[in-house]
Amino acid sequence: MSKKSRKNINAAVKQIFLILMTIVMFFPLYIVFIMGTYYSEDIFKGLPVLPGNYLLENIKMVISKGYFKAYFNSITVSVASVIISVLISCLIGFALAKYKFKGKKLIFAFIMAIMMIPGQISMIGYMLEMRKLGLLTTLLPLIFTWAAHPLGAFLMMQFISDGVPDELLESGRLDGCSEPGIFFKIVVPCVKPGILTLATLVFLWSWNNYILPVILINKQELFTIPLMVNNLSNSFRSDYGAIMCALAFSVLPMIVIFSLCSKTFIKGIAAGAVKG
Repeated sequence: MSKKSRKNINAAVKQIFLILMTIVMFFPLYIVFIMGTYYSEDIFKGLPVLPGNYLLENIKMVISKGYFKAYFNSITVSVASVIISVLISCLIGFALAKYKFKGKKLIFAFIMAIMMIPGQISMIGYMLEMRKLGLLTTLLPLIFTWAAHPLGAFLMMQFISDGVPDELLESGRLDGCSEPGIFFKIVVPCVKPGILTLATLVFLWSWNNYILPVILINKQELFTIPLMVNNLSNSFRSDYGAIMCALAFSVLPMIVIFSLCSKTFIKGIAAGAVKG
């Protein structure tokens, strides 16, 4: 057997293996979509593999519970969270990576310490703070929580420290560029993979967030997707068919975003994991 033939066989084996792994990983998601086409009690008669005939009824149930409003709320919260988190994290990372000032090590140590504290510990204090500010009847508390994102600040500091040469910044200053201009015209383009990585993570975390909304949101018109899905169950019955239908539709944005940003996301994770 020639060397070229062995390479072709190895490539074919790898492709078949990757296809099988993809099928295995997507099978649970496929089952979720299929369950969304069944009546709730029929799901427990056996593992459904083929589509059922109850999809329209499940869609009507999901819509009647305010799905589109919850979808809009989730999109609003997630997009705003991405903007505020990425902007503030980039500014903090830029300051810690490229400037020398008193208290820099103390601020970095504070960020590292906050990363080690579970977020659930601060929820009560955060809720009391939002209540004093009169923001519990809005979606703002779900957005502001991402303004102080220690992991985002740490990641952007690593990306900027490794991806933006000091000589490039000095050249910009010699050309008369202001510090905001250096940030937006030089730093941001150099760390696009890191920004897209952080944006993807924050969007997914915000979209799937359940604990904070269930504590802070008590008006149905402000429900996000996780709260709306939970609202499909009551004390007497859980409509699992409608729940699976709502989950299937809610997971679509995450699939689209990760599919579009997967290469950049993996590149950014690899770049942030290696200090070079």
